[in-house]
Amino acid sequence: MRIPVRVPRPRSLAGQLFAMQAVLIAVLVAGYALFTYVSDRTQAEEAAGRQATAVARSVADSPSVRTAIGTANPTAELQPYAMRVMKDTEVDFVTIMDPEGIRWTHPDETQIGQHFRGNTAQALAGETFTETYTGTLGASVRAVTPIEDGDRIIGLVSAGIKVEAISKRVQDQVTALFSAAAGALLLGAVGTYVINASLRRHTHGMNAAELSRMHDYHQAALHAVREGLLMLDGQYRVALINDGGRELLGVPGDVVGKSVADLGLPAPLTGALLASEPRVDEVHLTAAGVLVINTSPVSGGERRGTVVTLRDVTELQSLMGELDSERGFTQALRSQAHEAANRLHTVVSLIELGRADEAVEFATAELELAQALTDQVVAAVSEPVLAALLLGKTAQANERGVELVVSQDSGLDDGLLPPSLPARDLVTILGNLIDNAVDAAQGSVRARVTVTARTQGDELLLGVADTGAGVDPAHASLVFERGFSTKPSGPGGRGLGLALVRQAVHRHEGTLSVAEAEGGGAAFMVRLPLRRATAAPGVKG
Repeated sequence: MRIPVRVPRPRSLAGQLFAMQAVLIAVLVAGYALFTYVSDRTQAEEAAGRQATAVARSVADSPSVRTAIGTANPTAELQPYAMRVMKDTEVDFVTIMDPEGIRWTHPDETQIGQHFRGNTAQALAGETFTETYTGTLGASVRAVTPIEDGDRIIGLVSAGIKVEAISKRVQDQVTALFSAAAGALLLGAVGTYVINASLRRHTHGMNAAELSRMHDYHQAALHAVREGLLMLDGQYRVALINDGGRELLGVPGDVVGKSVADLGLPAPLTGALLASEPRVDEVHLTAAGVLVINTSPVSGGERRGTVVTLRDVTELQSLMGELDSERGFTQALRSQAHEAANRLHTVVSLIELGRADEAVEFATAELELAQALTDQVVAAVSEPVLAALLLGKTAQANERGVELVVSQDSGLDDGLLPPSLPARDLVTILGNLIDNAVDAAQGSVRARVTVTARTQGDELLLGVADTGAGVDPAHASLVFERGFSTKPSGPGGRGLGLALVRQAVHRHEGTLSVAEAEGGGAAFMVRLPLRRATAAPGVKG
């Protein structure tokens, strides 16, 4: 049976940093301790030399010492004196000797009268010096100085501290040093552990290779996703934006770090991005299209930012508009079919009653009326898409009790429109204006909508006037904002149609205005260039 070999998982980034920091702190503390030990030992030896020199000079300058040297037995007075000095000054020996180096004093009385072990030449020359020498008491740091009586050298003094005692002093200092070093190492380790625990929490325990791989995946995903992704920090500044987000929002260049309010986005969209509460599938208009946005706050005990997703539904919105038009046409056809069945029954009944002439007259009148309406629209607007739109909207309006007519000064020949004005945009513009006018005119005393479609110079003029309540001058610039409506909100919401009109007009560098119609109501006028305009687009209220 094969036993699977388990490959250990690489240490996390936080673990690697902790190990490296712990080793670094240990090396620094050990190096500092070693340096301090060597330095303290050198300083201790120097201090011992200064102490021995001071004691030796003090003894050599003592008048009682010079007096005792002049007696017949100097040892009798000098030995007790030297022992007292040793005790008071904490040196290990004080040796007083004659110029030939014969000892008068010594801690070991058996050494009195013996020759001094060490150098005395410099002292005999009148100098005080220090040295490290191994004598009868072992290695010591000693000072040797002359005892002078006028110009004569009558003796020598040597005071010293054993190296063993110096090492003991240094050992005590080193013990305290290493205790402090161990405390510093422990404190550094605890601090490093706390910092790396926080780092481990933020990196989710991943190692450097995993973080690098995640970064690569992150960058690849940002560039591959077609939907827009926008991330804002706690101050509503752009922390991250992918290629799709730049394209959908129309924000060129580097915008990372900029506030949302400085991106030049439409006011409703900016307000949605700055909102603290989440937004779900909210429709907004930009200069280039229709967006659906979703926002979700990023929280971890406190608000850290917002994640925003953006989807382009411009094409979907256009298809929904066309679908609504198709539904209207279907309803109009259904109504006309019902009316046609009633008229057919009337004709059949007249024939059954033996009134054939009246039946022919009734049927001929209905045909002439339908043909007259078609002829009127086609004569005024022979462009097929707009003509079909007007015929369908006329049937819809009639179904709702609104008369839709084409003005006498309308005239738009087939083939006149350039490729820069696609039929879909014209349907969006004129269809939404007519729907808005029919809504406004329905229920009025003389429910009527007048449509104008003609050219004037290098411009296409599309006008729609109604007999409704009109537009309050205070709202003249607001009627084109997404979400604005003077009517109660329906199931699908209101306020999008005129905003889509304005968007399409802007896209073709045209102008859109609203004014009071003759006899009351509102009159919307669209001017679209038939060739590419050089002036910037504008909207007049």
